[in-house]
Amino acid sequence: MPDIYTQLALYLDSLPAGFPPTEDGVELKILEKLFSKEEAALTLHLSLLNEAAPIIAHKAGLPIDRTTNLLEGMVEKGLISGSYPEGAPPTYAVSQFVIGFYEGQVDRLDQEIVDLVEAYVPTYFEQGPWKQYPQVRTIPVNEAVPITSEVMPYLQAKAILESKTQIAVRNCVCRQEMEILGQGCGKPMETCLTFDGAALNTVQTGKGRLISKEEAFQILKDAQAAGLVLQPANSQNPIMLCLCCDCCCGVLRHIKQEPNPSELVANPFIAQYDPTLCTECGACVEICPMDALSLDDLGSVHFDPIRCIGCGLCTGVCPSGAILLVQKPKSEQPKIPKNTTMTYLNIARVQGLGKVFNLIKMWVLHQFRRITMREKKGQ
Repeated sequence: MPDIYTQLALYLDSLPAGFPPTEDGVELKILEKLFSKEEAALTLHLSLLNEAAPIIAHKAGLPIDRTTNLLEGMVEKGLISGSYPEGAPPTYAVSQFVIGFYEGQVDRLDQEIVDLVEAYVPTYFEQGPWKQYPQVRTIPVNEAVPITSEVMPYLQAKAILESKTQIAVRNCVCRQEMEILGQGCGKPMETCLTFDGAALNTVQTGKGRLISKEEAFQILKDAQAAGLVLQPANSQNPIMLCLCCDCCCGVLRHIKQEPNPSELVANPFIAQYDPTLCTECGACVEICPMDALSLDDLGSVHFDPIRCIGCGLCTGVCPSGAILLVQKPKSEQPKIPKNTTMTYLNIARVQGLGKVFNLIKMWVLHQFRRITMREKKGQ
């Protein structure tokens, strides 16, 4: 039988976000660094669906008290997800690698884990699902959004924030990683936003703080000035919104290396460049995170639409109105899933029937356990 870390790696790879193996086993070293053997064994009994400690204890064959202590410890260490609904017992779910327990290491990173992750990420992005179906999408900065009736609220950062009850902010794990590597960019650190249940989890685990909508709006404004790209979760009801730079963000760094970044993001917008209005000041070239805009030897600006991810940062710095953000033809616009569950199902679907079957089986077993536990309580 494979050792416990190999078992955990195989389980994580069966989930939608994947955890593909490498020839040198660096993914196993990541797990060994973060999880104790006991934690790794218990994680095998968690699913993507939240379950209470008694159910997990029953599956793992452990005492409830021991299970609860282990689960709470793993939540605090950012290894799994914990939900703490008011007036109800907490529930727990497995975290995937990205987005998941890697982000959970915010404020906990050290040189060893950073080196391991940097060694693994190229394999993860090449063999994982990111090129087939992204977990995050890109939305424009507020001022760049075209004012039309067709722009849905979930495509507007301000509307997303307005729809949330609780908002928390935490540090950016990617910029922390680059600082440890001596490659920090100096851009704002406290920028990653989580919403509602995810926001309460952020505070519960000590990884961030609750903020008002006014402060959240100011964070967005400061992010635009710093040239950060807005990346919410790829659903109409996102649980998080990251504010990312192309020099530190694991996603943007790898997308930028591709010849066709526009095809690797979910965004219905694209820049429209009018050279007759351009003053060739170069401000758009400097701020563009994907090098979609460039200057030739004569100082003329060139626009490459295949590299445009529709972030809208260029429109905010153009003094002449030469660049506008427009919606792509409907046939080219991505369909945004309604919620995170649908996102995971879509990711699983593009990877094959095996992962879809795993998710369906996970849901069926989850419902069966809930019914069984209710029946036992009724006896």
